[in-house]
Amino acid sequence: MRITTKGEYGLRVMAELARDFGQGHTSLSEVARRQGLPLAYLEQIIALLRKAGLVKSKRGAKGGYALAQEPEAITMGEIMRALEVTIAPVECLSESVELECCEMSETCSTRVVWKRVHDGIAEILDSTTLADLA
Repeated sequence: MRITTKGEYGLRVMAELARDFGQGHTSLSEVARRQGLPLAYLEQIIALLRKAGLVKSKRGAKGGYALAQEPEAITMGEIMRALEVTIAPVECLSESVELECCEMSETCSTRVVWKRVHDGIAEILDSTTLADLA
């Protein structure tokens, strides 16, 4: 299981916005500069975060992006799910899989272990807020 760059960079963007929370909007180019990340890729990521209602945008000279809620109200799990990043260690536990992925899912001897791994990761992500990161 690997977190994609989309997930990693998305968390870094959100942590930057959490640090700036309450100070107005932050330009994406400033976030890219601070974090050493490619602006073009961040533009794709921020669009997904905005669509999920996690960030808000403002146009103009003092425009940019800001968190849509306080950092304490946004979890890492919400961010990862907004970016369509799966935390499932095996395909049959992926949130995007409809019902059962194979005929062995009911009797699979290893699935129970992978489910515990998945649930542990989900618990950590869902209990860690941006305030914890910032």
